[in-house]
Amino acid sequence: MATTVLACKPRGLPLARAVLSLFKLRIGVLIMVTALVGLAVTPGARLGLAQVLVLALSVLVASGSAGAFNHYAEHESDRLMARTRGRPFATGALPHHPLWLVPMALLLLAAVGAAWALLNGPAALYVFLGAFFYGVVYTLWLKRRTPWNIVIGGLAGSFAVLAGAAAADPVPGPQAWLLALVLFLWTPPHFWSLAIANRSEYLAAGIPMLPVVVGDVRAARIVFASTVALVLASLLPLAVGAGWIYGVGALGGGGWFVKQTWRLARRPSRLNAMGAFFASLIQLSALLAAATADAFLR
Repeated sequence: MATTVLACKPRGLPLARAVLSLFKLRIGVLIMVTALVGLAVTPGARLGLAQVLVLALSVLVASGSAGAFNHYAEHESDRLMARTRGRPFATGALPHHPLWLVPMALLLLAAVGAAWALLNGPAALYVFLGAFFYGVVYTLWLKRRTPWNIVIGGLAGSFAVLAGAAAADPVPGPQAWLLALVLFLWTPPHFWSLAIANRSEYLAAGIPMLPVVVGDVRAARIVFASTVALVLASLLPLAVGAGWIYGVGALGGGGWFVKQTWRLARRPSRLNAMGAFFASLIQLSALLAAATADAFLR
């Protein structure tokens, strides 16, 4: 029966590709990198290669399980948005059946269990909390209830940083906590920029993203203000031991993000919103690369 239920219908994607697309691997890899950066900036026990791999894979797999659950939970609203209507549960390429929840839960259990067995309890807890906040708190509890949904949902990335830091030291130091704060503050302007660009789709799907509720003009101003707060927060690690390499990355990437969101605030448009969205990726990439280089070279 399970074989029949989980069989792929011949609509679009091949089975393997359809299943793989459930796990949102691009997001998962980014979250995995933030965990490794959290490890890099935290003084403490030296991890062996096997432990580093366990950390990376546990965060990636936990993120993937939460991403797959997000696909499962939102299959109906996904059909209403051009950006998401090609997802496998939305198209019927994969049948929407509760049996899919079993491998999702097993993947999360395996990820948390591996982190617990080969790293430590706090690291495993943060791995679990990252998946829980994205899959349950954001997807089920907040997304359709409040325009501030992505603010709390942003904690998923913060927990990945803390998982990496806890792998080296069960009590993460100030630099790890500040980096977690940066990830928390990064998610809203990153996602709200994309939401401005796709406001009509969220409106059609009945999802109260910030621009749907307050309009593009006010949302763009909030994006700019939250980006300024993010960049200021990203400079705080300089006060607790981060070096000049980190400072260059934080100022360079942050300055570009501020410039693009200022442009968006002055003239809200899809083009400027996408410019701000891509600037957020540049800012985070520069920050993470600089934090890693700074940690290894100091």
